[in-house]
Amino acid sequence: MTEACDIRLGVILLCHAQLDVAAHMARIWVKGGARVVIHIDAKAPAKAVAAMKDSLQDLPDIAYSRRMSCDWGRFSLIQATQDAAQLLLEKHPDLTHVYLASGSCLPLRPVSELCSYLGMDPERDHIESVSANDVGWTVGGLNEERFTLYYPLDWRRQRWLFDRLVDWQRRMKIRRQPPKGLVPYLGSQWWCLTASTLRAILDDPRREEFDRYFRLTWIPDESYFQTLARRHAMRIESHTLTLAKFDQDGRPYQLYDDHARMLEELHCFVARKIWPGARLLLDHFPVARSGDGGLRPPQPQRFERMISRTVRRRTQGRPGLYMQSRYPRKDSENGKTSAPYAVFQGFTDIFPGFEDWLAGIIDADIHGHLFAPQMVEFAGRPDIGPGAISSNPQIRDRDPQGFLTALIRIAPRMQVFQTSPRDNQALNWFMATDPNAHIHVVTGAWMLPLLESEMPFDDIRRVTAILQRAETDHLEVLNSVWVKARVQVHELNDFLARPQGVIMQALQQMPVAPSVLDSMPRMRNLDGLSELLRRLRNSGLRPRLSGDGLPLVDTPLPERTAAE
Repeated sequence: MTEACDIRLGVILLCHAQLDVAAHMARIWVKGGARVVIHIDAKAPAKAVAAMKDSLQDLPDIAYSRRMSCDWGRFSLIQATQDAAQLLLEKHPDLTHVYLASGSCLPLRPVSELCSYLGMDPERDHIESVSANDVGWTVGGLNEERFTLYYPLDWRRQRWLFDRLVDWQRRMKIRRQPPKGLVPYLGSQWWCLTASTLRAILDDPRREEFDRYFRLTWIPDESYFQTLARRHAMRIESHTLTLAKFDQDGRPYQLYDDHARMLEELHCFVARKIWPGARLLLDHFPVARSGDGGLRPPQPQRFERMISRTVRRRTQGRPGLYMQSRYPRKDSENGKTSAPYAVFQGFTDIFPGFEDWLAGIIDADIHGHLFAPQMVEFAGRPDIGPGAISSNPQIRDRDPQGFLTALIRIAPRMQVFQTSPRDNQALNWFMATDPNAHIHVVTGAWMLPLLESEMPFDDIRRVTAILQRAETDHLEVLNSVWVKARVQVHELNDFLARPQGVIMQALQQMPVAPSVLDSMPRMRNLDGLSELLRRLRNSGLRPRLSGDGLPLVDTPLPERTAAE
């Protein structure tokens, strides 16, 4: 193994803003034994440049390369890097490695540890270099087209013209060809190359040809050195030693004081991008390794996983959470609801005590009719339900979807509730297309309470027509090809033929469901049902959903008229 003292490191710092922070970074590199060349953007204020140079005047080994105006995504960044690299190699011809960093890149570990790591394989170049044809890794931008179209315009300052020019080139089927023998590669703009590889790139006899080609590509700082390193490097480690992660818009995440513990655990050598006000980070790092005697390699995976979760949280949101700052588009939500829930339709019509009976056999919150027109029937019938949700139906009906999703999200246990054609039907499609929903329906069961209503027959007929129409519409939804819920539908007569088996089938989806039912809830008195169905048919209203020919023997209902 090559000792760290055999590695002579040079550092190029590209600075354009927050020059006081950049000066702090430069001092860390120099105190660690690195040779530093700084490029300061020509647009930087003269006062800030003078202050930076004054603060570093006690470090005479720092050199400043020719200043030029650099724009994001333009070849000027490559020119600034080339000039700084040329100056660095001329002033220090004995360098073995050159590290490219920005003025906001903070060394997390001592420079000596970085040199020891490089000394483990001194001929290896550390630069992310990924074939543009194989991996579409870019964020918020073009991939292969950045090499096949012309980009003479500035993307930030001339965005409208930039987009029109790209569209025009696509329509005209313009396709640039890279220089002969050159295969484009992409990667992070922050790298650490061996001095021999960097010299070979700068002294390449075809450099003028390559520069001319990359001058009109898009974001060449992510492809120029990444491509040419493949021509000259002996061995490439295709990863960057600088910890950097970008959001969905392609902007680097900033690191703050509360990231200090995590950054220390990642064992990375350099991190970007540090918030200028993160004084704790600036004072705390670099941190020497613990005295375990080993040189730990960088382990950025935890940070990358955390950022990936953050990106998903920001772009997709939490499952089933609706909020004013990120209200999702229809059918583009990250889950309609946050957890499984169950809906029983018709069961309380057949078994008046079904709600209490069910609460005694499964571990869940068993509610009544949450969408009943009179009130929200929370379990126990409180005026204020879980999460301070009101039982007022007017408040509920202003946003039924928000009511249901909030209840499911706020409650720690599974939510189970009853529904009926008598209830608010606004969420039929929402629940039917929700994979978390378990919907169990006994059709026509809503008719059973009419047996005890003592209403005139004409009123019963009118109510039957309304409820049957509501249930028919609901069943059309449940039979749609767009349904994602788990749905079980039984006609009333089929259910009455084997009620225990149907209930057990429904309970299999419930938490801590019993393997055998020791008892069944009390069934409503069905006397008079067959006669009621006959009278409804004879009056011209066909009961479509209760099943024909119910195997019931009951007492005929007395004749009633509207005049009674």
